[in-house]
Amino acid sequence: MKPEAREIVGRPEPAIAARSRKRIGSAGVRTRADVAPHRTKISIKNLDFFYGATDALKGVTLDVPEKQVTGLIGPSGCGKTTLLRVLNRLYDMYPDQRVAGEVLMDGKSILGPEVDLNLLRWRVGMVFQGPTPFPMSIFENVALGPRALENLSRPDTAERVEESLTRAALWSEVKDRLSAQGASLSVGQQQRLCIARTLAARPEVILFDEPTSSLDPISAQKVEALIADLKRDFTIVFVTHNMEQAQRCADKVAFFYLGEMIEAGSTGQMFDAPQQRRTQDYIAGCFG
Repeated sequence: MKPEAREIVGRPEPAIAARSRKRIGSAGVRTRADVAPHRTKISIKNLDFFYGATDALKGVTLDVPEKQVTGLIGPSGCGKTTLLRVLNRLYDMYPDQRVAGEVLMDGKSILGPEVDLNLLRWRVGMVFQGPTPFPMSIFENVALGPRALENLSRPDTAERVEESLTRAALWSEVKDRLSAQGASLSVGQQQRLCIARTLAARPEVILFDEPTSSLDPISAQKVEALIADLKRDFTIVFVTHNMEQAQRCADKVAFFYLGEMIEAGSTGQMFDAPQQRRTQDYIAGCFG
């Protein structure tokens, strides 16, 4: 493991901690207290990823705790979204992309050739940066997963659709127009529809790639509230460029820079007492 790519321990100089608290505190965001250890759901060890000859991830080692929110922060192009694509093996769709290292979920590798990719992608659902409703009705968008995976009866499918839309805080807004096209919804509603579609498959892990970047503040607030609620039942990994959002939503934060994971720790540690200078500078807004 690289010297800087480790869980953080100790605290930096008081002046650095104070500078970090001053910047974040000025936005009126409360610093989250350190959280108790949780069981590891996903363990990433010495992970390298290549787009052709370009190494996009370099020796990444990170544990993702179960039923908590792990936030990935860092400048654009530093490997955050690439890591999400590894966790549900979306990269397998492209022959020039390859991975080396180890990713374990519940102690079992997800990178081997024997892994059922369709099943993995239902177990590890993903919500993309922009809403991606399928060209079908609201009902059919949500029913797609349960029908494919479980062969549910019509009443059970309808129940699953209502349950998932309710959990995504969308049922009350669409219950009288389930036959309407998913694309007819507002952008914020479409994103919650995509979350409902993911929930309907009953995944174990949900990946969010900047889920609020295309949303208005009210819609973004609803999605953040959803993430806080969903971690009771799901393990969540999300990418964000918004430092205040990372503080509000994440229990654990990992900072990426130029393909390396520089530092990871509880949200309180990372924002109050980052150990590495690059982390300190990024959180303070010196670059990004």
